[in-house]
Amino acid sequence: MTERGADATRSALIVIDMINTYDHEDAELLVPSVEQVVPVLAEVLGRARRADVPVIYVNDNFGRWRSHHGELLDAALARPHAHLIEPIRPDDQSLFVLKARHSVFFETPLSYLLGRLDVGHVVLTGQVTEQCVLYSALDAHIRHLGVTVPRDAVASIHPHLASAALEMMERNMGARIITAKETEFGPRED
Repeated sequence: MTERGADATRSALIVIDMINTYDHEDAELLVPSVEQVVPVLAEVLGRARRADVPVIYVNDNFGRWRSHHGELLDAALARPHAHLIEPIRPDDQSLFVLKARHSVFFETPLSYLLGRLDVGHVVLTGQVTEQCVLYSALDAHIRHLGVTVPRDAVASIHPHLASAALEMMERNMGARIITAKETEFGPRED
């Protein structure tokens, strides 16, 4: 058990900011990385779903305070980069949390949700490695959650900053940085 009482062997797959229209600043730098990540993430999603692991999409609301996850998904699928959303779209069992800032935990109900699900470990995927993934890993760490980041299932704007962010997560937060193929949704083997 973790300090917060959740089962350290129970994982949730967190998909960060992948429901995206890609019509924002830095999108042209981000899209090539996302194109590499999407097939990997689709495979990880499939394995998590088959293992009955909770899949939680935590997504920026892009300042649309009247939006909900269905509207965000519809908007993303109606844009030119719909091919980046379709393979990883939420299914009927997926959970969805809206966020307004970088961390998936900042003023969202995610901590409460993870507690209700008895989750003590999160697998962080999505975008952007050197921003939202990094800050989410820190916030998970300070909540005494175990953290795994599959390096090939996170997208970046600046690869050199992403490498530094992954190193920081591993060294400073005790995150397990591995490949998607190495990602397991059971107890951590050390």
